[in-house]
Amino acid sequence: MKTIVFLGLLAVAVAAPQGQTEPIPILRQESDISPDGSYSFSYETGNGIVAQEKGSLKDVGAEEPALQVEGQVQYPSDDGSNIQLTYVANENGYQPQGAHLPTPPPVPAAIQRALDYLATAPPQPENRRR
Repeated sequence: MKTIVFLGLLAVAVAAPQGQTEPIPILRQESDISPDGSYSFSYETGNGIVAQEKGSLKDVGAEEPALQVEGQVQYPSDDGSNIQLTYVANENGYQPQGAHLPTPPPVPAAIQRALDYLATAPPQPENRRR
């Protein structure tokens, strides 16, 4: 009987969450939603996350109106530095910017010259096979 009780207590102890921490407090939170569909929000948490965003419709009344969203977020990285990201999202897609984001290598000079030439070259007639 003692063995069954011991195994039951052991199972409960193993199943219990380990290393639980206190919830992270919300220090500041604001939001606004307008009747025209525009909105904005911002918040700040106790662990150093700060974010804000605003959005609105562009070309209202057009056949395809577009949503324009702009925002930024910053948070502490694991090494203690501050990560800051700004972004725009619209009909051209999501466009983030931040010093921590990877960037493509520069285009080699010979390839850039070829691209520049092709951009200014007159159009060539199409060769169609029949």
